[in-house]
Amino acid sequence: MKQGKGKTVQAKGASPSKGGTLFVVATPIGNLEDITLRALRILQEVDLIAAEDTRHTRKLLTHFDIHTPLLSYYKENEASRSQEIVARLLSGAQVALVSDAGTPGISDPGGILVKSAHEQGVRVVPIPGVSALATILSVAGLTEPSHLFLAFLPSKGSERRKLLRGLKNEVHPIVFYESPRRITASLADCLGELGERRAMIGRELTKVHEEIVSASLSDLLADFKGRESIKGEFVVLIEGLRATGTQRPDNLDDLLRWYRAQDGVSLKDAVANIAKDLDLSRSEVYQKALAVWKEQS
Repeated sequence: MKQGKGKTVQAKGASPSKGGTLFVVATPIGNLEDITLRALRILQEVDLIAAEDTRHTRKLLTHFDIHTPLLSYYKENEASRSQEIVARLLSGAQVALVSDAGTPGISDPGGILVKSAHEQGVRVVPIPGVSALATILSVAGLTEPSHLFLAFLPSKGSERRKLLRGLKNEVHPIVFYESPRRITASLADCLGELGERRAMIGRELTKVHEEIVSASLSDLLADFKGRESIKGEFVVLIEGLRATGTQRPDNLDDLLRWYRAQDGVSLKDAVANIAKDLDLSRSEVYQKALAVWKEQS
């Protein structure tokens, strides 16, 4: 494997592949102490770092006295840069991919490059670390691990409301990222399309002014509408649809009756959700659903 900075970049456990290695490196979302020792070593040893914003990444590297060359890799130039970086990888270069903060490929550039590297037989190695998604989930107190991650909601209000409207019967918690410019509009749309629900908001996670608030959607909306200014990046977690006063059952018949009791849930909605959750065929669930829905008549 190619030498970098006088040391060998190790990708333990990886299978042989063409040329160099693409390391997908998670970086801190705020607190620099969250960088991992492995990430520091990789950033020091690779030949090149592909960065979403070279100015931002240079500050991180300077803090840790790392002088590896940087190449910009952002959303608008992903396609062309990916070709260039893959060519370097195929020639034997070791490359680290980083975003401004968190894990590349999770609402940040990276997917095109990683896909291209896989297609060309280049080894791709994850260097895990912080992500805002994992951070908010860890403090949400969820008793079931399943959730639906939406990344950033559409910036256009009509598209955002359409997306949320289609999720009104989603039983799993919904998680998304949001900007300070749109947080109040998005909370208002969530309340309007999903109805009143409990939610948790994380703002400026791991930073000096970190804020984690849990309340109803209406209370959160009133809170942020009342603020003179709103700064920082947000991650929002909203509880899924649930039956009032009852726990969601596990067996098919009771689960169908549970869905039937929810306001606004159609037979079609129930069949689609249950088939997905229980890994059953839609036709099997549909036949059972017909019988359960007839119990009301």
